Amino acid sequence: MGEGADEVAFLNHVKQLYVPRGCGLSVKIKNAQGKGAKHVVEWTARQMAIADYDKVAALLDTDVDWSPAVGKLAKKKKIQVLTSEPCFEALMLRVLEENPNGNAQALKKQFAPFVNNDATQSQNYANHFSPERLQAGRSHELTIDALLNLIKT
Repeated sequence: MGEGADEVAFLNHVKQLYVPRGCGLSVKIKNAQGKGAKHVVEWTARQMAIADYDKVAALLDTDVDWSPAVGKLAKKKKIQVLTSEPCFEALMLRVLEENPNGNAQALKKQFAPFVNNDATQSQNYANHFSPERLQAGRSHELTIDALLNLIKT
């Protein structure tokens, strides 16, 4: 599950890179429509109640509504939380070995050129988030490592 459209676009990009059709692995990506970490975890838990999944993970920001209680709820519901600290753009900038600076709005602006000024389109991640870049990023970003481990790469 992705917290919002940007996360979903990135997850779809990763899926396209690592989960080709016919590989025997099925990955379903959904959009929790933002509203903070607690909402994402609760929304993900509701999705699990209506469909059967082997593994469930949620990529979410820690800058809004993230707390030990939300982490405990996710653990209780068996949702693996992939945190973007403090937000998705900062995580992506660190993967690119850029230095994230400023608040969420400044980080969105800093990140925009790396995704053709539209982080909601999965194809816009292709130029800067190759398999090689993601593999390199996993060594210093636990969230990327956990994501790639979910799909066994």
